Amino acid sequence: MTATLESFRQGFPDFLLMTGTAGVLLLVASTIYILLTPWKELALVRGGNGAAGLALAGAITGLAIPIASCLASSLTLVDLLLWGSVALLLQLLTYRIIDMILRDIPSRIQNDEAGAAIVLIASKLAVAMLLAAGLWDPNLGRV
Repeated sequence: MTATLESFRQGFPDFLLMTGTAGVLLLVASTIYILLTPWKELALVRGGNGAAGLALAGAITGLAIPIASCLASSLTLVDLLLWGSVALLLQLLTYRIIDMILRDIPSRIQNDEAGAAIVLIASKLAVAMLLAAGLWDPNLGRV
């Protein structure tokens, strides 16, 4: 039991630092995403638009997936910051491309069309899973 408590005492500060950093990365990326989208999700959500809420929830979850992959495989804070930033930049770029390909999505989200939000969620989560898998190397923890 003493070894377990000692391990916890030594590891807990690192856990807080790494997890807190991942949380900050997610917060920053979510804020950037909200600023980049052609519609104003928060205003729409506050106004009761369910499709906007679904789309925003899918985007935040899609941003969290590659960050979680980086957190799971990072050995140092610098590693997490470097690969986490790369993952988020790629994810934000991909989101912007998806938004451009699905051109009618912004107006459909604003019109509270759940089908459009579902397509957007599926696209963003699929990309997030592929990106997260690409960031993971089972032998080294990182590509």
